[in-house]
Amino acid sequence: MELGSALWGLVSYLSLSALFLLLAWGIYYDITRTHVPTGIQEYTKLRFYNFLSNYALRLGILYEKLGICRRYTAWRTMCNGIPPLRKNSALIIKDLLFDGVPVRVYWPKTESSGNRRGMVYLHGGVGLFGSIKAYERVNRYISRRSDSVVVCVGFRLAPEHPFPVPVLDCCTATIHFLRNATKYGVDPNRIAVCGDSSGGTFAAAVCQHLATKKDLPKLRAQILIYPFLQAVDFNLPSYQQNHSIPVLFKKRAIQLGVTYLTGRLAKVDGLMKNAHVPQDLLAKYKKWVSADHIPDEFKARGYVPLEPVPFCEELYELYKEGFQPMFSPLLAEDDVVRRLPETFLLTCEYDVVRDDGLLYKKRLEDNGVPVTWHHVKDGFHGMMFLIDFGPFEFKCTRPNFRYLINFIKCL
Repeated sequence: MELGSALWGLVSYLSLSALFLLLAWGIYYDITRTHVPTGIQEYTKLRFYNFLSNYALRLGILYEKLGICRRYTAWRTMCNGIPPLRKNSALIIKDLLFDGVPVRVYWPKTESSGNRRGMVYLHGGVGLFGSIKAYERVNRYISRRSDSVVVCVGFRLAPEHPFPVPVLDCCTATIHFLRNATKYGVDPNRIAVCGDSSGGTFAAAVCQHLATKKDLPKLRAQILIYPFLQAVDFNLPSYQQNHSIPVLFKKRAIQLGVTYLTGRLAKVDGLMKNAHVPQDLLAKYKKWVSADHIPDEFKARGYVPLEPVPFCEELYELYKEGFQPMFSPLLAEDDVVRRLPETFLLTCEYDVVRDDGLLYKKRLEDNGVPVTWHHVKDGFHGMMFLIDFGPFEFKCTRPNFRYLINFIKCL
């Protein structure tokens, strides 16, 4: 009995020590490895959230090394642990299956003279975490404020279900909604697809996938909130300027993206230098993916063109699927892009994927697609997620959400 108590005490002591060491490491990392520009409002709050996200990520890795659970399970559990909202008298909310894909549908209770606008919402999380539950506030807010029926898609996640499974689930749910819109009180000709971060990637990919389908109602709009859109050049101006700005660091973005693409962990040093791109593809994609197409005003905070590094055949073979338009929508051919619906595009100044959005804006406009572009000069990746979080919400979140809501109301 005494031996068992002693062992339990030792295990408890070691566990607490590990957590405190992790806490100390998190503080050190936040101070030494991150940069929060003075141009960002609520500097301290962003640092606090960055610390929490770093701590959660490292805690998941620690759990995996200790054999408690996989890091992805821990991350999802923490993401889903956001306190639930009370029931909302303004909405009817139901969990359904759209051709086998879990969805949550939000209906406004207000009277409508006819079928409403509809929206398919695809959540962020790099295809690895995030969920319907985690995005409950976002979807409730959009449905209430825009008087639209919102469908949030619970697609399968990597690494268990790597690319292209998550985005194909999104396509399946969207097709079901388009074909059965009237059953849900929605006008099939007024349906938009929306997503933030990797959800924005999926939204762009879904719209491209459905653009040539003649047996479906045409999507009314695509709404892309700071999306990742290409895996060709990880040294565009925004990648250089914002590589250490929370919460999406350059190296972290590429590491998580690789896991979504392949279902495996991998070192990404070569990818960060673009060593995975052969010369013929560099030449082919330069007309779409190049710092030359980024306006000079976005290079003012610093940009240095880098000399090409030697091509690595091994990296190319490992990650060549990343050049598919379903993973990198910016690489779609012009005959697909010109068929895309009206677009709302939100970019943030302090975001590594800012230039992906700028380049896609140019491609859409060059192909005659109407674009409503909103650039948040003091914005950062993930800023829109905390809508309706009360004091935890950033001051810049709600005003910028108004641009999105206004766009939806005009559809």
